[in-house]
Amino acid sequence: MSAAAVEFRGVSFSGPGAPPRVEDLDLSIPSGELLVLLGRSGSGKTTTLKLINRLLTPSRGEVLVEGKTTTAWTAIELRRRIGYVIQEGGLFPHFDVARNVGLVPVLLGWDPDRVAERVREMLELVGLDPRSFADRYPDELSGGERQRVGVARALAGDPPLLLMDEPFGALDPPTRTEIRSEFATLARSLGKTIVFVTHDLHEALSFADRIALLARSRLVFLGGAQGLLESSEPEARAFARTLPRRLQ
Repeated sequence: MSAAAVEFRGVSFSGPGAPPRVEDLDLSIPSGELLVLLGRSGSGKTTTLKLINRLLTPSRGEVLVEGKTTTAWTAIELRRRIGYVIQEGGLFPHFDVARNVGLVPVLLGWDPDRVAERVREMLELVGLDPRSFADRYPDELSGGERQRVGVARALAGDPPLLLMDEPFGALDPPTRTEIRSEFATLARSLGKTIVFVTHDLHEALSFADRIALLARSRLVFLGGAQGLLESSEPEARAFARTLPRRLQ
């Protein structure tokens, strides 16, 4: 691990007239770490993620990416440093797979041959044969295939930071287990900083370097998997009880 890729310094966020969705968050994410943001619905996970890529700006405190506050970046520059994956991949339905995956490289001004080569590389990386999938459209793909394309698109511009917001949540259980295992292997090979949102402890335990547990808009635990399972913190204990006894 090296210097921090992302830092939260005393960060709070709330909408107009609303209670805080994130409160007094101090968190440093080293370069190359896979951090899982774990918590129940409404705990502040997705808000925390959106504060990183400046879809939201803090009500108080500051978020730094690569040592620079998100407000000091232009939104375009910042988001070109970040890959973003959501449920179902967030693909453009009127673009074929190749055009979806190649979108960011095109925006970065890469020449067509380089874009085509990158699309091929990324599809192969996520286990999709370019000859079979490049010309398909999202509605011709299964849920798992769409999610793989979403990951390929997020990685195509070679961003140093990858944000993933419950990317496997909409998949059926067998497909989710399969793609989660594939992602664990892929993540270890990428060497990128990854922030991954989930409410599933088993998923968090599958690949997290550290787990940041959020409850009621606050960070209540930060550490490794074993530390969370052994923690006396009430929310950590509640999550630990969701595991089959053989995994505890």
